[in-house]
Amino acid sequence: MSQTTVPVKPKSRRQAPAQLAMASPANRMQEIVDVLRDRIASQQVPPGSKLLEQDLAEEFNAPRTAVREALAALEQRGLIQRIPNRGAVVMRLEMEQVFHLYDTREVLEGLCSRLATENSRAESWQDLVEMFHGPMVGYAENADFDAFIAGYELFRRRSQTAAANPILTQMLDSIYEKTQVLIRRIIILPGRAKAGLQEHQAVLQAMRQGDAAAAESLRRSNMRSAKDCLMRYQKYLL
Repeated sequence: MSQTTVPVKPKSRRQAPAQLAMASPANRMQEIVDVLRDRIASQQVPPGSKLLEQDLAEEFNAPRTAVREALAALEQRGLIQRIPNRGAVVMRLEMEQVFHLYDTREVLEGLCSRLATENSRAESWQDLVEMFHGPMVGYAENADFDAFIAGYELFRRRSQTAAANPILTQMLDSIYEKTQVLIRRIIILPGRAKAGLQEHQAVLQAMRQGDAAAAESLRRSNMRSAKDCLMRYQKYLL
């Protein structure tokens, strides 16, 4: 597997590295983690790239101990692998691993939709119902995939906030970080945007009606549908 040592440069929307020196050691470590998570998830730092402690310490103006702790946190999330005498390398997902992640995500997303429905007033989902039957339809028809994905992200975050389960959120975010780029590629596959939109409309309708069981079932079905699409077109995606 070829490896690339990526020049470090701040591209994240999060706190700029120059400001991190003013943070406490714990906060500084977490900010380094957050910046690197963004870069890895969006493939600004692609799979197989090496992350060098010294380069990161210089970029973030942080002691190597803080960088080392940040890399340990990223390894725990499954985003990098630390190899003795070789440093830290961004993980590369095999297709079988992706399928396992989707199987796990199906269960977790279903649970998230159920908890979000149970914990919220039914009418609180009305704005998203209108969005997914209005602007999101236009985004799909016009192939405006950036706006389309932003709408999905809003639904995802609203659902996780309403579910009010930090462990569940952490697990879902970890999966999302590993598959974010792949999700964007799936959206542009033939017919996937329209099918995914209809599936989300059904989930939101169930949430709007306060039917937690239906919301869970429909969200799980949505995840299975996404996985099926991935399986059909897998050779074009990885």
